[in-house]
Amino acid sequence: MRTGALLLVTVALGGCASSRPVRGLVLRVDSGEARLLVSHEAIPGFMEAMAMPFAVRDARGLAEVRPGDRISFRLHVRSSDTWIDRLRLLSAAAPDSGLTMTPAQPALVKIGEPMTDFSLIDQRGEPVTLRALRGRVVVVTFIYSRCPLPDYCPRVVANLGRVRDRFRERLGRDLALLTVSFDPRYDTPEVLRAYAARYDADVPGWHFLTGAPDTIRQVCAAFGIEYWPDQGLITHSLQTVVLDREGRLAAAVEGKDFTAAQLADLVGTVLDP
Repeated sequence: MRTGALLLVTVALGGCASSRPVRGLVLRVDSGEARLLVSHEAIPGFMEAMAMPFAVRDARGLAEVRPGDRISFRLHVRSSDTWIDRLRLLSAAAPDSGLTMTPAQPALVKIGEPMTDFSLIDQRGEPVTLRALRGRVVVVTFIYSRCPLPDYCPRVVANLGRVRDRFRERLGRDLALLTVSFDPRYDTPEVLRAYAARYDADVPGWHFLTGAPDTIRQVCAAFGIEYWPDQGLITHSLQTVVLDREGRLAAAVEGKDFTAAQLADLVGTVLDP
């Protein structure tokens, strides 16, 4: 996995320039125009949280940036223009090479490559495959219904709830949400339907998925999810993946330190590129 800082050329300040630290989620990378579209956190005293394009002085540094990366950077503002530098990677979107996984070996893909098809069962007892969802943007997350930590699985579901709310008219038409359980022995379709109902998530276009344990292991490995049983609980990594209409990996966000609004911004850039 990519680690460390991704440093862009630092530009000497001149005139009445000011600079401010910023953190955000990368939505789109335009190397040709040397720009990043970023859903950024509020910049106190300057700008509310929103999605904005930022000019980068040295496009070479963008070779290491992917949609779904969480980054920090320095924003320079002058009377006539703005730009960013000191770009630093906080968490990577998707690995560029294989990792040692538990309990299965991964089959991770790179941005722009197709995801392997799978077949699972949703909360209504209906089969769901990636192939059948071609033509729709697909958001994939992973949970287990017994997760007791509010900032883990419940947050994952709440984040997708924000996506549902923003794109409600498109859900089930050109957008699908998949929430895969890695606790299939407990999370039957009936259990998942009750769980979905708690979050107002048992709606057309949002599928809570389970299946045979071996199939679940293969799906989790393909998406880079690690999980281990631990005294009745499940310790697990977090990954939110966005696939484009052709089933290719468009973006992947690691961890939980991003906002629901940033995730919805990211999905919006794939829905309407």
